Amino acid sequence: MRIVVLGAGIFGLSIAWACASRGAKVAVVDPFGPGAGASGGLVGALAPHVPENWNTKKAMQFRSLVMAETFWSGVAEVSGLDPGYARSGRVQPLPDARAVELARARTETAMELWGGRHAWEVLPADAFAHLVVSPTGLVVRDTLSARLHPRQALRALVRALEGRGVEIAAETRGGDAVIHATGVAGLLELNGMAGAKIVGAGVKGQAALLDLDLGDEPQVYADGLHIVPHADGTVAVGSTSEREWDDPQATDAQLDDVLVRACAACPALRGAPVIERWAGLRPRTRSRAPMLGRHPARDGEFIANGGFKIGFGMAPLAAEMMADLVLEGRDGIPAEFRPEASLV
Repeated sequence: MRIVVLGAGIFGLSIAWACASRGAKVAVVDPFGPGAGASGGLVGALAPHVPENWNTKKAMQFRSLVMAETFWSGVAEVSGLDPGYARSGRVQPLPDARAVELARARTETAMELWGGRHAWEVLPADAFAHLVVSPTGLVVRDTLSARLHPRQALRALVRALEGRGVEIAAETRGGDAVIHATGVAGLLELNGMAGAKIVGAGVKGQAALLDLDLGDEPQVYADGLHIVPHADGTVAVGSTSEREWDDPQATDAQLDDVLVRACAACPALRGAPVIERWAGLRPRTRSRAPMLGRHPARDGEFIANGGFKIGFGMAPLAAEMMADLVLEGRDGIPAEFRPEASLV
């Protein structure tokens, strides 16, 4: 069976990897090359939602984050390249007494919902004073969160795919099954099929890369921002979430504000040179959940889209589910994630 994957972002490349690992012949097609869209960004925070009010999306995200270590170690082994993955954890400052109360309650729900494999705990902020400012003197530290260097990860995936004989091309080739992993462009196409309904859209994000080596320190989530130390001696900071913009790839004063807030939240960043500013559109479905499954209008075609802010974190599980469906006809995708759920 020959599979054609349209789109060389994290969903497209991960699905190609899962299919090729099962022996399928796979081609990836993207006229702009790997990582040309949102997947070519900077941040790489693989972080869970809070462990409460459990739902399908949170359960799937948890499963995928648990799978990530094996997924990326396999890619690293075949490619010989480091994707920058490490389960280094995350620290979050607690701004007030109510936040402390909620965090302590979540310690118990995390134990239950995460099966005791990873911790969510309230700790004194002293040990992390160089990383984060906490008005209460307390932080949450979770051991499930991981980091990934987005561009290194894509390079490793491309090399691993080449090692498995996967063709990565700029032009479409025929196949027995076609998987559309085309990001914002794919969502806009679906909008045209849905009449008055909006299936999804692009949300602009801006992020920055700083020249600062924090080694294996945990990432920080503070004031709505992700601050992620990478192993190459940089720290990524992001991001904005913009529904309106003039230029989707231009950075502006909103990123300046992100950097000011990041330095206020994380003292270690102060004075670190900014070596790159990035902006791009991330594909967001109406439900904010990934869209996975059969194409609602085209026989023999499939959709994997809507990674939005959790695309890298959801990719390992999304890839396996799509490989199950396309190669073996086994459909384990929850109803609320399927394309038709957004078209009705």
